Amino acid sequence: MRVGPEPLISAFFYRASRRKAFFSESGMGQNGTFNILMYSHDTYGLGHIRRTMAIASHLCCDGVNILILTGSPIVGRFKFAERIDFVRIPGMIKKTNEEYRPLSIKINPRHALDIRKNIITATAKAFQPHLFIVDKEPLGLKKEVLPTLRWIRRCLPHSHTILGLRDIMDDADTVRRDWAKKKVYRNLDELYSEIWIYGNQDFYDPVEEYAIPEPVKQKMLFTGYIPRATPNRKAAQRIREDLGIDPDEKLVVLTTGGGGDGYDLMDTYLSMLEQGAVSTPIRSVLVTGPFMPRAERKDVFKRSRRQGASSFLFFRQMEKLMAAADLVVSMGGYNTLSEVLSQGTPSLVIPREKPRLEQLIRARTFHAQGLVDHIPRAQCTPAKLGRRIETILEQPQIYRDALARFRFTGIDTMRSRINRFRSARNVVAC
Repeated sequence: MRVGPEPLISAFFYRASRRKAFFSESGMGQNGTFNILMYSHDTYGLGHIRRTMAIASHLCCDGVNILILTGSPIVGRFKFAERIDFVRIPGMIKKTNEEYRPLSIKINPRHALDIRKNIITATAKAFQPHLFIVDKEPLGLKKEVLPTLRWIRRCLPHSHTILGLRDIMDDADTVRRDWAKKKVYRNLDELYSEIWIYGNQDFYDPVEEYAIPEPVKQKMLFTGYIPRATPNRKAAQRIREDLGIDPDEKLVVLTTGGGGDGYDLMDTYLSMLEQGAVSTPIRSVLVTGPFMPRAERKDVFKRSRRQGASSFLFFRQMEKLMAAADLVVSMGGYNTLSEVLSQGTPSLVIPREKPRLEQLIRARTFHAQGLVDHIPRAQCTPAKLGRRIETILEQPQIYRDALARFRFTGIDTMRSRINRFRSARNVVAC
């Protein structure tokens, strides 16, 4: 017998009703509070939830409540500021580009998606958002946000629906085919008030690359990149002291984001250490990510210890670790590069090229601007990786100068839009 999602939804709202500090002002218009609901589908990796949390932390202020809908299984590990809370929907994991299965609970995928869809809709109806920001997926995972978008258009006509897109989604041909097949262009026109592009149009122009039609183009706003927290020099120095970094050593941090497909890069880096391919005195910190398979993670930890390197499954304050580093080696996801660039730390990117070309395109784009160095994955041997690391460590100022000229405008642009929404607010609840 198939059990519906109603008990789960009821249980959530019973718990949520006890969070008086957060929900006491959540009614629309009550005490002048402005409610922002954010959706992050989070089927794989850390990028989506970290970007969503970065935006939330910057937009949160007096009179603003932010509630995040997320499928991330590790969202509870992060620290949330006052006036920010989250609703955890059942996690899903991608098997193919079109097939997903539940991450933890052993039920039919369709049932899991029904639960997610009902929790999302019920949360929106209870929270009554003035602003609904959807991350990356225009209709959500398997169209799970579509009922909520339609309900807001029908019942909260003065609320604003925003689609937040990273600047580079995939290669142009793939995005055009996928969006045409899924009728994304039509839904962008019909369901969204605005579309925020988290990037610089003069770096990469998705309007041209993805053949955006004129009505949708008029809704697009390029915010610029989203900054991350920047620790002070003392905090970065404390990290180096805690790790036991000697004054003559260079700290190299290797991160593969969520880690689900990061083992190959970790293996190449460890092989580089094992072969003695770097003559410069370095101390290495490897952050595998929580989604790296256990057997691969154990191999990384064991080999790291043998080479005197530190390894972590998850590092809660990555911004401090990146600020402490002399060089960050990564796969070049949007979130990771935003964090590295915020710290002004030189970066070497070895991007994945499957199942999407997004990271490769971003690596080439940022390399052309002089902001990062880049090695294609197929060409990244231990010897070549070692030589490139030495070159960057010998001449870091080239990158530091370019990074100092880079400007993050994402939060200022979004705050300006939200202030305009708040000043013009005239909300009628359904």
